[in-house]
Amino acid sequence: MRFIPLIVARPEVQMAIDEAIMHARIEGRVPDTVRLYAFSPSSVTIGRFQSVVHDVDLDKAGELGIPVVRRITGGGSVFHDEFGEVTYSFVIGEGYHPALGNVESSYRYLAGPLVDALEELGLDAGFSGLNDIVANGKKISGSAQTRRRGVILQHGTFMYSTRVEVLGKVLRVSKLKLRDKGVSSIWERVTTLEREGIKLNRWEAYELLKNSFANAFPLEEGELTDYELELAEKLVEEKYGNPEWNEMR
Repeated sequence: MRFIPLIVARPEVQMAIDEAIMHARIEGRVPDTVRLYAFSPSSVTIGRFQSVVHDVDLDKAGELGIPVVRRITGGGSVFHDEFGEVTYSFVIGEGYHPALGNVESSYRYLAGPLVDALEELGLDAGFSGLNDIVANGKKISGSAQTRRRGVILQHGTFMYSTRVEVLGKVLRVSKLKLRDKGVSSIWERVTTLEREGIKLNRWEAYELLKNSFANAFPLEEGELTDYELELAEKLVEEKYGNPEWNEMR
């Protein structure tokens, strides 16, 4: 399984790379792939079927210089703090493991190394609902997924020091959704490693996740192919950097 080391880039580039890897894997050009990356600047990604106006405060995001990009995966809106989050991405064939045949078990199988990493730090960690990971009872990671022609793309967050106050300003989280989770504010719902008393920088968080994925899967370090890079560049121009895609709902 190929491992792509940390890439730091804008959100349209990161989303284009994920989709490019998926296309290359579908076409049999590359092996199953895991990568870790970070957004710069801080960004918001929204789910494939979300309303950007309903789920993001675009005025506040613009004021703070936070770009908004639509994913091809489902799920909700996500704030990716360049100062406090590492994102993982998996592109893998459904036939790799029996757990991948079921959506719920696939989330747990692919994101399991994040739980392992949290437990290694001494936190009480586990899965909650379909695709969330909690630490000491609060959400610290969420994942999203799409499937095409027998290949899964799953990516998700790992919040080591995300500024929750900024998250609360740019994302529109309904009171109904918070009530469904049994809380009254985003502060009660979300946590980070730093809020749990563990202070890591980006590289420490990256190494923690890298080692955890390496313990769970047979990784071999590699790089993006010319085909993937060229396709990603095209996807940035035609899709992820295009307001028609990002503001379609």
